[in-house]
Amino acid sequence: MSDPTATDLEVRGPHVGLRIPREEDAQRLFELARDGEVTRFFSWGPYEEQAEALAWLATLPQRRAEGIALELAIVDRDDWVIGIIAVLEVSKRDRRAVVGIWLGQAYWGTGASDESEALIAHLVFEHLRMERFGAWVDVRNARSQGAFERIGFVREGTLRGWHRHGDERRDLISYSLLRDEWQQSPLAAVEVSVTGTVPEAFVCAQRPGEAVHAAD
Repeated sequence: MSDPTATDLEVRGPHVGLRIPREEDAQRLFELARDGEVTRFFSWGPYEEQAEALAWLATLPQRRAEGIALELAIVDRDDWVIGIIAVLEVSKRDRRAVVGIWLGQAYWGTGASDESEALIAHLVFEHLRMERFGAWVDVRNARSQGAFERIGFVREGTLRGWHRHGDERRDLISYSLLRDEWQQSPLAAVEVSVTGTVPEAFVCAQRPGEAVHAAD
């Protein structure tokens, strides 16, 4: 069984990679997430001090060990953090999870989001053995809606009053990508390598007739 405290997981693509966030990333995360446009549609932020990033980083090992959230830093080829992507709301019984993602504003429209989604989808469908990957998007966030639709996520409908943002209840658009749809989508065409330890708390039971899938 894998070590829940392991931090060596890396998912690499042609231009960006995903890795476990580190304490030394706090300054960079603060710089990115103090931008109100970046956190506009989230229930947290914008950051006002670096201590907020440090406090969040301190929660990650336990959340990872308990299978609550697998949060990964999005990094460029020089290991410079440009955002965060996460596997959330995991149901191992139903083989499903939800993606969460944010990028620093300077990286919007650069292709980093699409490639990050390709990397996390590969991890989710191939290594975590999920069958459904969902996403919740604020009804007012047209940019994110277009991004998910462009990479093959299917728009399912509106979830009324689904998300609480401060004292306000917000409607969200529900999106999903099933495993067979992913296999036919542009995401599956991206070259991906996975190394290190995949947290066992997120890995679904072996599919019938399936060989155990080791890291690439």
